[in-house]
Amino acid sequence: MTVSHSRHHRALAIPAGLAVATALAFLPNVQASAAESPSASADATSLSYVVNVKAGQAPSAAVKRAIAEAGGTVVTSYDRIGVVVVHSSNPDFAGTVRKARGVQSAGATRTAPLPSAATTDVGTPKVLSATEAAAAEAVAAGQDPLEPLQWDLPAIKADKAHEKSLGSSKVTVAVIDTGVDDTHPDIAPNFDRAASVNCVSGKPDTTDGAWRPTAEESPHGTHVAGEIAAAKNGIGMTGVAPGVKVSGIKVSTTAGFFYTEAVVCGFMWAAEHGVDVTNNSYYTDPWYFNCKDDPDQKALVEAVKRASSYAEKKGAVNVAAAGNESYDLAADEITDPVSPNDSTPSDRVIDPSECYDIPTQLPGVVTTAATGAKGLKSSFSNYGKGVIDIAAPGGDSTAYQPPAAPATSGLILGTLPGGRWGYMAGTSMASPHVAGVAALIKSTHPHASPALVKALLYAEADATACTDPYDIDGDGKVDAVCEGSKNRNGFYGWGTADALDAVTK
Repeated sequence: MTVSHSRHHRALAIPAGLAVATALAFLPNVQASAAESPSASADATSLSYVVNVKAGQAPSAAVKRAIAEAGGTVVTSYDRIGVVVVHSSNPDFAGTVRKARGVQSAGATRTAPLPSAATTDVGTPKVLSATEAAAAEAVAAGQDPLEPLQWDLPAIKADKAHEKSLGSSKVTVAVIDTGVDDTHPDIAPNFDRAASVNCVSGKPDTTDGAWRPTAEESPHGTHVAGEIAAAKNGIGMTGVAPGVKVSGIKVSTTAGFFYTEAVVCGFMWAAEHGVDVTNNSYYTDPWYFNCKDDPDQKALVEAVKRASSYAEKKGAVNVAAAGNESYDLAADEITDPVSPNDSTPSDRVIDPSECYDIPTQLPGVVTTAATGAKGLKSSFSNYGKGVIDIAAPGGDSTAYQPPAAPATSGLILGTLPGGRWGYMAGTSMASPHVAGVAALIKSTHPHASPALVKALLYAEADATACTDPYDIDGDGKVDAVCEGSKNRNGFYGWGTADALDAVTK
């Protein structure tokens, strides 16, 4: 089966022809528009930059002067981590400002002018039909109506975990993504407005509802939010941690790009607003891999690394999706054909030990691979010994890994804007399962540090041996090679996430 991949979020695009009638639309699609807000100085040739300086203090007068003399306008400055967001129409801005005293690195965050005019296929979810919903509800004794369709919950023992605990309302998981529709009936009961924001411009926009996706934007973030914390309220589906709070931190442009300044803003907002877990089902555009021998890309890695590390120091466990290209992230080399994805991409051969998918390959981040309904690595999931930390359900082709009845789809059910539900698949869907389990661990151990939560997450995971040989489509050819032991390997890391252990140990 040929599956088209979303441009950059870690979900697979389901062909639009599979979409069916909307069911259970309890609430209207009431959404606030959150337009991009480039600075007044931006023009048709302006780019956005990050300038990295010494952390812990405001940029020095010399640095500010160098930025201005190079033709830059400061948008905002994250002094705690030493990252300055700048707009400039000077094509030599980065090279010029790098020479200034006090500047440690600087780089363009995009290759297309502000705001990007590029468009993207963000992927169309398969919307749940009224027939499917009715069939599920008919067998949902003691469950939310759509829970019988969620094969992924028993796959990580979340159904058993919910008999013990739904998680604590004192724990918040931030969905750093395309925005979250907090008016959805499965999300509204658990939504944390104080921890929600629009970070698209690189500077927090706290306008009420600015965290929501518009009607033209991807439902990706809303789907992820429901997987994590859809309320157990007699409506729709059930999240992995249906008693915890979830917030929306919107970092994706209308065109669907996740740029460095927005991602930095997202982590910093989470850090300063009491978030316990962040979910990151994307890669930071425009480079799939950012290579340290390129001065621009090196600066982007440094900026996001500082922000994610700061969030962890402030108490957040950062969970991220491994990606959907079937790459061996521990290989000697990988051909990246999609970068830069906001202008003209070209094939480039990169060394994964020197070029990073950010934030998923940054230090301290929980890198999550996807499994299907049979518990095998999803056909599309990236892998790699020493890179993958843990695995969780992300769905797969139903032809490859069919679920047990009454579920009929091998994809993952989630919430969609406008009070709907539907299916998507990808490591984007695996990561929120792990984020939900991390939230249950934090609920059980409220004083646990991020390091302890991660240690428990890995220790409690169900050891999953390598699939060998791995011939997922049954054509007689090996599709990927798993390396490592049962207790830690390139397909499943430390194992498959376990929600029941999260609430009982």
